[in-house]
Amino acid sequence: MAKKTVASLQKGEGKAFTKVIKMVKSEKTNSYTFKEEMVANEAVNDYFKK
Repeated sequence: MAKKTVASLQKGEGKAFTKVIKMVKSEKTNSYTFKEEMVANEAVNDYFKK
């Protein structure tokens, strides 16, 4: 299934977005979780700065 998702993003406007994965530390359990989002190519650096 992942191949279909990736293949569909390669056509048209999907090339304008990047999937970013950020590691976030939980304050309650002190464990790390991963936060995934689709972000416009121009906003990738801003996403990691916040």
